[in-house]
Amino acid sequence: MNRTIRPDAVLVQAVIAGALSFAHLHDLAEAAGQDGWKAWAYPVSVDLLLVAAWRRLRTGHTRRLAWCWFLVALVASLGANVATAGFLDLANAPAWLRFLVAGWPALAFLGGTLLAHNPADVSADPAQDLAPTPDEPSTPEVELQRDDEPAPAPELPAAPVAAATAPAVPPALLAHAQKIADTHQATTGDPIDRDALRVRLGLPAPMADAIATQLQLT
Repeated sequence: MNRTIRPDAVLVQAVIAGALSFAHLHDLAEAAGQDGWKAWAYPVSVDLLLVAAWRRLRTGHTRRLAWCWFLVALVASLGANVATAGFLDLANAPAWLRFLVAGWPALAFLGGTLLAHNPADVSADPAQDLAPTPDEPSTPEVELQRDDEPAPAPELPAAPVAAATAPAVPPALLAHAQKIADTHQATTGDPIDRDALRVRLGLPAPMADAIATQLQLT
């Protein structure tokens, strides 16, 4: 697939402006006594500080600090463009220009460090962050039941005292008692009573009464 390369006018303009500003900063640093690689490092430092400040402005954090260092880098760049246009005698650079150029690395280092490590802006009034917004109604102060709390159990009618205190009868014991009652009735012709069943089983009165109740004995 063939793609047509179309030059972007804005991009071309940015490249030309950046190259001219870069060259002006280099010439100014060289005129102030910074020769060799040091003269090339000054425009890189100014442009990096300008980009770092602009990035902080775009992210919305520490806007005052970002504006401050953005203006510092912009003044340094514009100052170099104006100074190299014939307003200063670069062959005999004044003392104040040498002073500014010599102090720029420390200033740029301070600005870059603050922009890189300064935390985000915090609201001036902490109570303002806690206040409800007009679109967000405040929650009424009512006591709500949590989802993880068990619901209260419904009240059940009280069971009879006799049924509540009656012991549980094992099925095997109940079957044995039924067998004794059937044998007694088959032998004597009369159903066995509670007292006789309790004596035959040798059980306490509550257990024997519970068995007799289930066998419907008198």
